[in-house]
Amino acid sequence: MLTISCTQLFRLASLRLALFTLLLAPIQLSAVAQETTISAIEDSVVKIYTTSAEPDYFTPWRLLTPRQSSGSGTVIEGNLILTNAHVVADASFIQAQKHNDPERYQAEVVFISHEADLALITVTEPGFFSDLQALTLGALPKIREAVSVFGYPIGGKTLSVTEGVLSRVEHQRYAHAGSYLLAGQIDAAINPGNSGGPVVKDGQIVGVVMQANAGGRAENLGYFVPPSVISHVLEDSRDGKNDGFPDLGFRTQTLDSPAAKRARGLQSGDSGVLVIKVFEESPVDGVLQRDDVVLNINGYDVADDGSISINDDMRTDYKHAIDLADVGEPITLTYIRDGDLLTATVTAREALQSYSLVAGQQYDQVPEYTIYGGILFVPLNMNLILRWGSDWARAAPVNLLQPRNEWSSPERREVVVALQVMAADVNLGYHDWRNWIVDYVNGKPVRDFRHFVRMLSDNTQEHVTFSNTNGYQMVINHQEALESEAEILARYRIPAAHSPGLLDE
Repeated sequence: MLTISCTQLFRLASLRLALFTLLLAPIQLSAVAQETTISAIEDSVVKIYTTSAEPDYFTPWRLLTPRQSSGSGTVIEGNLILTNAHVVADASFIQAQKHNDPERYQAEVVFISHEADLALITVTEPGFFSDLQALTLGALPKIREAVSVFGYPIGGKTLSVTEGVLSRVEHQRYAHAGSYLLAGQIDAAINPGNSGGPVVKDGQIVGVVMQANAGGRAENLGYFVPPSVISHVLEDSRDGKNDGFPDLGFRTQTLDSPAAKRARGLQSGDSGVLVIKVFEESPVDGVLQRDDVVLNINGYDVADDGSISINDDMRTDYKHAIDLADVGEPITLTYIRDGDLLTATVTAREALQSYSLVAGQQYDQVPEYTIYGGILFVPLNMNLILRWGSDWARAAPVNLLQPRNEWSSPERREVVVALQVMAADVNLGYHDWRNWIVDYVNGKPVRDFRHFVRMLSDNTQEHVTFSNTNGYQMVINHQEALESEAEILARYRIPAAHSPGLLDE
């Protein structure tokens, strides 16, 4: 029989404890290292407090009631804080607060890209950045890789850190300004207040949190601005001028139909997208034509569904091949026209203000308006439409929604609306007219809002006749309109007949 003394038992237990300690040591060291890394990142994440007051597009000389909100941001090189544009949009006062510091410091916007929902702010207080480490920009993680989300969500005052997995990368409609750019999707919990906080992997910024899943149809799904978009904005900010993302000025549809492909001269194995619209005065005006088939953009093959491959695991919209270019850089297109394979190089230029007759939602802008004969005239844009509330698609007048589906052109870039009539003798007979589109002034077509204002200021006729394509007319005596202006402004407590700068041109 084998017998073991107490001494041997003690030595064996000691040996086992030593082996266990050795095995546990790497885990403990890893945990300590991870905790040290998280602690360093925590000091680089700040809370942002914003007081903002949006313009009231129903009465464009006024502001809506100011509101307070908060978000998050990350310290980067150059004594800058990277955050979301929607965190500081229409801001009248901004403050930044460091981790574990009760004091708030006044901040200001240095650069903003509403299109990419990104902003750079800074704090001028001496020494604010002296004890903060600037984080660097890393590469986009691979699908199913784990990431950490840092921020200050509602429900508490301290910094929150959540974990998630990168589940998808593709083009998404950004909620802030409606732009269509590359976005990453993660399953980490994202709530109000997280906006602008960093998505981190290996101590580097690999994204900026921008929005949670809309509509409540899915839980724990959020989206972030990926490194390629962040890098583009940082490069754009260097000269202080926001050039934005280029747009070549053409629109396409998918080419999934075999019959349609044969009709356009594509051979077996060819793939591409069909050009359905080329905008005048755009970079591809005179290069591409309607019914051309675009096969390749800057070395990216375009699939029939309009996607391109950005790596072995990810595909996204071909727009990404254009988004990667800066304004002024060349972009090469390969396309088929009537069976012939053609190649052309165009220069990337700034996107037009709007390719639709209705411009998208704008921020940090003073609304344009003019008052003539007691009638408030404004340009039609999404800011105005959104004043009908979250259910604007049903609540807004149908005639104001229809132009959203029409292309703009050099002959007609914008829609003018007679928004409301401020009752006075000069406009008798029209007191109940509102939300009325003006297509012509004295029979001449209106190109855009500023052209409309010049038509009024340059008028020499006795009467001004406003009319639309349906034939309805509104007639105002020009001299009476001018003479009654001061009295109408005083009666309705309106500070000026025109928005600032409208008559400068």
